[in-house]
Amino acid sequence: MVTVADTRVELNRLIAFPTVSRDSNMKLIAYVQERLNEYGIGSRLVHNEEGTKANLLATIGPMLEGGVVLSGHTDVVPIDGQDWHTDPFSLVENDGKLFGRGTCDMKCFIATCLAALPDMVAADLSVPLHFAFSYDEEIGCAGVPSLIKLIRKELPLPKAVIVGEPTDMKVVTAHKGVDAVNVVIIGQEAHSSQTQLGYSAIMAAGKLIQFVGEMMAENASGSNKDTNFEPDHTTMTVNMIHGGTALNILAGHCEMTWDIRSLPGDGAQQYISRFTTFCNDTVLPEMLKTAPRSKIEINVRAGTPALQFEVDSEAERLCRQLTGDNTVRAASYAAEAGQFQEAGLSTVICGPGSIAQAHKANEFITLEQVELGTRFMSHLIEKLAR
Repeated sequence: MVTVADTRVELNRLIAFPTVSRDSNMKLIAYVQERLNEYGIGSRLVHNEEGTKANLLATIGPMLEGGVVLSGHTDVVPIDGQDWHTDPFSLVENDGKLFGRGTCDMKCFIATCLAALPDMVAADLSVPLHFAFSYDEEIGCAGVPSLIKLIRKELPLPKAVIVGEPTDMKVVTAHKGVDAVNVVIIGQEAHSSQTQLGYSAIMAAGKLIQFVGEMMAENASGSNKDTNFEPDHTTMTVNMIHGGTALNILAGHCEMTWDIRSLPGDGAQQYISRFTTFCNDTVLPEMLKTAPRSKIEINVRAGTPALQFEVDSEAERLCRQLTGDNTVRAASYAAEAGQFQEAGLSTVICGPGSIAQAHKANEFITLEQVELGTRFMSHLIEKLAR
């Protein structure tokens, strides 16, 4: 039977692959293929357009309907500018914790899958287990749509998808959606003392930032809330902005990016439409008075649907039986779960580690969580065995 030591071996190997989203994940994918090949298990890859990254799909057990998809993303966030006390791409144990980039988000879940391979193969599974490992989750869940398309096209219909994002091995049955909106503002340069001859793109951006804040304030004080989430409303924040040339020049260019974290059922498009109207009807006309070449370009750069509550779904029942957790929970972050659900697949989130440790310097997972994740995988295999 799979042990915590087995999972640690796999986690150590996975952490050593520096699969930051801007870089390739192909070496990690090749390693996973090697592990599968050891047990005579084939796999399918779905590459990105450049061929530098790939999703992986593999099936253990009979090719029948009613299987379970184990979904995990292989990419991690950058370490740039973070104060790491250890090598981020080497697994280091200290005080009951395993440190390394991706330990909790979310290579430990993939490690539990790989460590349990011998048990999966040895078990007489009544329905299959499917590995679905994706790329580019950290930059807007961009890789998984092609993987989901392959699952829907080539696999007998699975009964459940378990997305192994860090939840402390608790069952999460809903998450917020996310949309990223990029805005390019073209003003007109002039000496900063001659405001009648141009318009600062940064000044225009300030008005747009204020409008985004006003929309979020409306939500914070409004009635459209869900206390299963924290915060309990749809949020909007501007998190990136750059522009301008010098202190004494009206800025000719400014670019800002804001995101919308929307409650299930509270579509992001309404906020994007309001923002667009404010740009076109209020801010741009004012700019054009002194800067006739002014423009505001809006591009929705990434979008991931929310995971909707689906009471007593196949995936929820399965994970509650395996964990004994019957509390209703929701996550304010976004994940690939909403995309699986949108494709008609019953989906929940349940994985080892705490989201509180994700994306930070000195990211870690506790040994207790590694043990819980390993035990969960053993229980799943036992349940699916004949």
